[in-house]
Amino acid sequence: MDLNGDTKHQSSDSGRQLKRGANVSFHNIHYKVKQGGGCLCLKKPSTKDILIDLNGIMKPGLNAIMGATGSGKSSFLDVLAARKDPAGLTGEVLIDGAPQPPNFKCLSGYVVQDDVVMGTLTVRENFTFSAALRLPVSVSLKEKQQKVETLIQELGLGRVADAKVGTQLIRGISGGERKRTNIGMELIIDPSVLFLDEPTTGLDASTANSVLLLLKRMANSGRTIILSIHQPRYSIYRLFDSLTLLVNGKQVYHAPAQSALDYFSDIGYTCEPHNNPADFFLDIINGDSTAVALGNSSLGQKDEMEADMMTSSRRGIEDKLLEEYKNSLHYRETRGELERIVHGGQTLSVSRSRTITYNTGFFTQFRWVLNRTFRNLMLTPQTSVAQVAVTLFLAIIVGAIFFDVQNDQSGIQNRFGALFFIVVNQMFSSLSSAELFISERKLFIHEYISGYYRLSVYFLSKILCEILMLRTVPAVVFTCVAYFMIGLKPTAAAFFLFMFTVTLVSYTATGMALAIAADQTVVAIANIFMTIACVFMMIFAGLLVNLPSIVSWLSWLKYLSIPRYGLSALQVNEFTGQMFCQEYMGNTTCTSGEEFLAEQGTDASSWGLWQNHVALGVMTIVFLSITYLKLRFIRKFT
Repeated sequence: MDLNGDTKHQSSDSGRQLKRGANVSFHNIHYKVKQGGGCLCLKKPSTKDILIDLNGIMKPGLNAIMGATGSGKSSFLDVLAARKDPAGLTGEVLIDGAPQPPNFKCLSGYVVQDDVVMGTLTVRENFTFSAALRLPVSVSLKEKQQKVETLIQELGLGRVADAKVGTQLIRGISGGERKRTNIGMELIIDPSVLFLDEPTTGLDASTANSVLLLLKRMANSGRTIILSIHQPRYSIYRLFDSLTLLVNGKQVYHAPAQSALDYFSDIGYTCEPHNNPADFFLDIINGDSTAVALGNSSLGQKDEMEADMMTSSRRGIEDKLLEEYKNSLHYRETRGELERIVHGGQTLSVSRSRTITYNTGFFTQFRWVLNRTFRNLMLTPQTSVAQVAVTLFLAIIVGAIFFDVQNDQSGIQNRFGALFFIVVNQMFSSLSSAELFISERKLFIHEYISGYYRLSVYFLSKILCEILMLRTVPAVVFTCVAYFMIGLKPTAAAFFLFMFTVTLVSYTATGMALAIAADQTVVAIANIFMTIACVFMMIFAGLLVNLPSIVSWLSWLKYLSIPRYGLSALQVNEFTGQMFCQEYMGNTTCTSGEEFLAEQGTDASSWGLWQNHVALGVMTIVFLSITYLKLRFIRKFT
């Protein structure tokens, strides 16, 4: 099987490759993670070795990392790309013989396995966003636009440049075009090193082949491309310049891909005719003897070899492959080259810092991120329009149930029930914001550690969009409909104070939902915590139980209840200054609103009203601060 078809073509570009590409060398890489030791685990904490003594160099060209599932391919790629948690990592990665800069992840390109791109925007809009934030301010707007157009043509995306990428609700471009879009987002900064984690995942064979042909063309133009891949077909495998094979985190081959079959043949494993080399290597690693034959042996010798292979353990095969590689010429040549790099005047750095640098200022980032956030919301009517529509429907239902309340004893009950329902409805409606950070978690982490924008920019943009569009507008709509249908106090001051209170309750409940869900990865788990919190808050709101009658050792919980503050403010706003009279057997008895509030334990004074708004404001600030801190300390490295 001839694997040298592209060798001559590559050699003609070698000069350009050495000028533009970067040599990524790795020295004595060890990586281990902690296991067990949690509060619910009876076992003592232990460590597991993920990567063991990896040494080599990735040169300009197409460098593939292969191995069985769980062999450490993605972990190794993350280590080279400076995206792995420094804890448990030893060894050093050098770039052109120099220590890897702390902000290397912002200087290189990294295409994650799962596509992370804003699906509601077009291909051109996504590229423009990346160019605006990742290219330095010294590059003019016209130059950025020109770069975007050039990149669209180079990636073959001209036909779909103005088509939306697509989401679960919006039909978009094809899988291959989506993958090329993700690659283009990283190529905006023209990185000398591009990392790709399983770029063929989810693609059919033909589409995967076209993506790898694109990467090959970029590699021939001088880039250093490093990718992890599981089991490529032969037409893809033959494009590789170098191949690294991993077995349980150990390196059993690191040399030119075209030499791999000859190497394995020399150590006793010959690939059968018409067999895919990638499948053949994985069969060797997994100990599958049906695909392994001893080169130049008789039938009896081959049968004997197969029998020995079947009785040997996978660990034995792993040890043999590791020993054969360490005794090979490829290993000695790699070690010699690494020694020349180390002794070339550079000192290995022991720093494990991870620094994020930005090419644009705060206000530039804020303008672009806020604009994208609002566009994403407007282009997702299932979220924005549906929120207002549901609010309008509930307002009409509430208005119909409590329509035109009277100033009698039933009016007191109906007013109290209506106000309680409105507050609780606003609180539960705001819990949908739990998905705000969870749904975009992967996109946020990728863009943040790649240097697109600051955390504060992303946080402020999302909060402003959430509060202005999904909380303020529905609260105003609800108030305008329900207030007049119910027939609450007919004064302008009472109306606007009602609207302000309902809106503030919505803000506070949104802050609570964000604080609970900010560090969660599953919406269902966040919903459980929020449900528990809401149940306790409802109990201490003032309707289900008379607050003054609660025992002292539990009464303090009322100070943590969002609906209590909202209901108290709405009660003072509505009942103050009103009289409720009931005629019974010729006698008329009247109760003032202040008397009713006193029975409920509600302070009807001016401070009694505004202290609720102050409390809601403080709770909102506290919840949003917790949310920001959770995002700040969220685990951003795997």
